[in-house]
Amino acid sequence: MADAPSGRSLVVDAVTHRYPSGALAVENINLDIKGGEIIALLGPSGCGKTTLLRIIAGFIAQTQGRIIIGDDIVDSLPPNRRAVGIVFQNYALFPHLSISENVAYGLAARGIDKASRQREAQRLLELVQLPTMAERLPRQLSGGQQQRVALARALAIKPSILLLDEPFAALDKNLRLDMQIEVKRLQRVSGITTLIVTHDQEEALSMADRVAVLSHGKLEQFGSPSDVYDRPQTLFVNTFVGSTNRMPGVVISADRTAAKVRLDAGAEIIARPAGGALAEGGRVTVCIRPEHLQFVGDETGFAGVVGMSLPLGATVVHEVTTADGSGVKVSQARIGETRALENGAAVRLAPLAPSLANAFPATL
Repeated sequence: MADAPSGRSLVVDAVTHRYPSGALAVENINLDIKGGEIIALLGPSGCGKTTLLRIIAGFIAQTQGRIIIGDDIVDSLPPNRRAVGIVFQNYALFPHLSISENVAYGLAARGIDKASRQREAQRLLELVQLPTMAERLPRQLSGGQQQRVALARALAIKPSILLLDEPFAALDKNLRLDMQIEVKRLQRVSGITTLIVTHDQEEALSMADRVAVLSHGKLEQFGSPSDVYDRPQTLFVNTFVGSTNRMPGVVISADRTAAKVRLDAGAEIIARPAGGALAEGGRVTVCIRPEHLQFVGDETGFAGVVGMSLPLGATVVHEVTTADGSGVKVSQARIGETRALENGAAVRLAPLAPSLANAFPATL
């Protein structure tokens, strides 16, 4: 069998889709994906990420916009002619077929002879580390093994684009981590351009070369995991991706690179104007991640009282009530004798560095 080209680019060009009711599912989505990249479509349930995946696969015809794979506009092509492989959340294996037959199903549909199908199925089962499972039925495999079979089946047609719809959602935590590593290894070996739909922020940040964050059908940000986590462009991205403390305040002075903000909690800090230009005297929401706060022994920062301490293995999280009555969380790595502070302890907190606080115009 001749190999189909792998690692083709994918362009989602101004894609909008409306339901028959007129409600927007996704609106003006633009993604320019390089060949061989892993992209995570990240967002809460109902944000439009699975709809976008189904549009790319050809299961749904978008209302507006174009899907371009390589140099080809594929909007008029059915799913079986788009060179797209897909792994569904429930794996969708055929229960009456053997594992080998499941893997080779797409090849049979393409008229490949039986001997070639069997050879290719065995090669793929070896690739996903299931070389002895060819004659078993899906019910005889664990959830993680079934997922590997579904992945092998998707790879069998030598797709240009691989689409994974919440592929790890049904797995327990330890197996989920193992499968994330396995899928990333297989993607690097094959070089196939891959899109993963997920609502799990850690999964998106650890697996993807770039992350597209969606909310209410709109693209909030598309960038590297470090950009999305450390330099969020919207308040939604800052609060949805990872954990953050939201602290209200007033802008004392600001330029394009830095803003001095007086927090309602009683301190002046320097923050990055993440949501565009900030006006002097304007109300803002400052976001500081728990791991970016530190306890200080001088009069800098802002005062608070420890309300609760949670030892979490490698870290200790303290919940602190500030002067304005709001609660903030502080996460410390457990190094040496690092211990949880007692409830009621008076403390002072400050950001580790000015660039680690993000300021957004306050919303009503």
